[in-house]
Order: sequence, then C-alpha cells, then structure tokens
Amino acid sequence: MYNLGALEATANEESGSRIFLYEVVGLRQSEETDQTNYPIRQSGSVFIRVPYNRMNQEMRRLTRLGGKIVSIQPISAIELNGKSPSESVDEVVNNATSESVDEVVNNATSDKTANIKGNGQATPVKANSEVKGFGKSLNSEQEQPKKDKKGNTMTQAKAKHADVPVNTYRPNAPFIGKCISNEALVQENGIGIVQHIKFDLSESNLKYIEGQSIGIIPPGVDKNGKPEKLRLYSIASTRHGDDVDDKTISLCVRQLEYKHPETNETVYGVCSTHLCFLKPGDEVKITGPVGKEMLLPDDTDAKVIMMATGTGIAPMRAYLWRMFKDAEKAANQDYQFNGFAWLIFGVPTTPNLLYKEELEELEQKYPENFRLTCAISREQKNPQGGRMYIQDRVAEHADELWKLIKEEKTHTYICGLRGMEEGIDAALSAAAAKEGVNWTDYQKQIKKAGRWHVETY
Repeated sequence: MYNLGALEATANEESGSRIFLYEVVGLRQSEETDQTNYPIRQSGSVFIRVPYNRMNQEMRRLTRLGGKIVSIQPISAIELNGKSPSESVDEVVNNATSESVDEVVNNATSDKTANIKGNGQATPVKANSEVKGFGKSLNSEQEQPKKDKKGNTMTQAKAKHADVPVNTYRPNAPFIGKCISNEALVQENGIGIVQHIKFDLSESNLKYIEGQSIGIIPPGVDKNGKPEKLRLYSIASTRHGDDVDDKTISLCVRQLEYKHPETNETVYGVCSTHLCFLKPGDEVKITGPVGKEMLLPDDTDAKVIMMATGTGIAPMRAYLWRMFKDAEKAANQDYQFNGFAWLIFGVPTTPNLLYKEELEELEQKYPENFRLTCAISREQKNPQGGRMYIQDRVAEHADELWKLIKEEKTHTYICGLRGMEEGIDAALSAAAAKEGVNWTDYQKQIKKAGRWHVETY
C-alpha cells in the first residue's frame, strides 16, 4: 500500500530537474508519518517523489526518521496521456496499489485503453507481461532489447513478478461488475457476519493471480460530502474463479462492526456492509487487481506455511484451491502441486471456521500434503490457561515450524490481524535461539529472498 502525506509533500518541488521515486521501509511513527491518510491495510513501504537537487537532503531526513531506502527509480523521463510525469505518478500512487516502483512507472506509461461496454477504461496488458494460464495480451507489439552506443544488445534485469497483471481498472474508471451470489460463511451461533461473494467478470478485461487484491468503491459520499474511497479486499478465488471458467472473482468479507468510543453506538463499516448485503444482480464498482507481496512460488514442490485469522483466510483459500482442487489441476497442466501446505487458522468460535467443510475435505483427501491446525480462542485454552490464539499454536509447533522455515523451498504467508505478528515472532525467536540463530536477522534474510510474506491490518 502506498502511503503519502507530509513525507511526499516535502519532496515535491519540481523545477524542471530529473525526478526520482524512493521506496522507503522502516519509517517510525512521527508527526510527519502520522499525516499519511489511507484507511486500509499497509504493506510497510512508503513511496516518495524526490527532485534530483534534493536527493541527498531527503536521504538524510529519511535516515533521521529511521527509514531505509530500498530502491530508487528515475521517473522524470516519462510522459503519457498528456500529463506531466509527476501527475502520472501521483495518479498511480493515490490509487492505493501494492505494486513495485517499476510498476508505478510502467503503469503510468500506458497510452492506450480499451472501453468495455460502458465500464471504465482498462489499462492494456503489455505483450511481454503475459500471465501463465491466461490468453494473449491486448497489445501484440514486442519491446525490442535496448542497445548501447556501440550497437550491442544490453542485458536487461527482469523486474520481479513483471508478468503479474496490475491496475487493469483504476478508481477513476472502475469496472462495473455484478454480484452472482452472496453466501453466509458463519454457521449458526457464530459471531458476526462473513460472506462469500462472487462477481461476474465476463464483460471485463480483469485478470488476477492468487494472492492479489481488488478494490471496491462503495456508493454514496463520506462525512465530508466526497465520494467514498476504495477499500481493498484479498481475492478468495483462484485465477480461474470458483467456476473455473475465467469469468468470476470471489471475496471473503466480514461486516465491520464496532462501538463508537464516545456515543457507544454501534457503527457498521460502509463498504463491508454494502458488500455483505448485495443481492444477485446488484452492481459493484471494481478496481485493480493490485499486489505482489502474497504471490505463490511457481515451484510445485514448495512447502507453504499459512497463518491466518478470520477473513485473512481469503488468499489462503485461493492457494489451496490452486494446489488441490481437481478442476483447478485440470486447468493448470503446468502447475501440479506436489509439496506440503500447512494452514494455521485462528477464529473465535467453531461456527466461525470459514470454509470449514472444504478445508476438512482437502485434509482428508491429501493427508500427506495438507495439514490444518485451528486456534479457536473462545473454546480452547493455551498452556497458561488463557484463550488459544494463533500465536499460541505457533508456539506449540515452533520447533517444527522453524525446521520447515529453514528449508529453501519454504514460503510463509501471514494474513489477518496485525496483533498476531508479535506473538509469532516471539515463538519463532525462541525456536531459532536454541540453535544460536537470531530470528530478527534471519527473518530479514528470508524476506529479502522472497520467502516471508505478510499482509496484516
């Protein structure tokens, strides 16, 4: 998630000089960073546009704030759609995507659009950015390799996940999809409302990958009289959709409900309530897809550890369906999973075990390849006699998990409430310490290697 506020404003003096985009992680909360204003989950990176003549000054300022610059990309040479480079990047950033700096630049340079039956304009997929399992891209032109001054072909570094579709539909031109079905996932006597909602994509160009998200723009205006902003939701279906026909997309949505701190009145989330009570045929504004943090490895022998709370199960469901569902296997001849997947799932009560029957079916059918461990907080006790949370399960199996995490083929995914991260780190720290390994340092290594994936909120 991009977060810009006062940080970006201080680096926004463009006097015709070259402009660079900094990707920064590790910024501490301060009066400046508190001003970043976006109501949905954050990936941890902040993107800041910096003129060339202020690069050193900005580096020193970010260092004082505890930030680390992980990449710098030049963007001033980009011109598109009749906009200045800064306008183009601002549009991408403000659309709250989860893409890399390279994607910000590449998406900002798209100069052709396709109008899909009255919906928003779809950003065309580039010919060198096709995705396995999908058809040919809209633009058939192949980019030629760049050459140096002597005419020799230059070796180009391939951007990570460059073939993943992003921002086909943007907030200012969303796709208008229709609800196909809306089914309750919480069983009788469960807590709250959680729905599995399927949308029709047959009239769109929207393609997506397991682990990505889409934006939903609810109808109406906010308290300031402005149109509601989009909210991001993790996709709960595989790239082929629940019907394996490439025509649908599904979400797992919980209706947000909380007590107002001053009036004690019950407040319901605007977008989640809108989605949870959709009826078949109702229209919804869809943007995206976005996100590259939670993608599965291509390795069919990989070991995949999944830790989820509540609706954080959404991307995990997409992974598991891709790995194990018969229809998916038939549709993915180049991806036949032979590895091991372990889901540790935290919920408050048994009726809140989302997709319970489907998960248990996979466990029974693939006992050697899939393991399900549940933490039911209001029904189970941890060793200290308190409620059993997901971090308690991780502590219970910490040595086994640590052994798996050390293997190069293992990828770990965490999705759900941010509060579980501290307990998970504590449990794995204790296990790693038995071998004299500092977990914090090791975690940084596997993050850098692309084997530790987190999306919490």
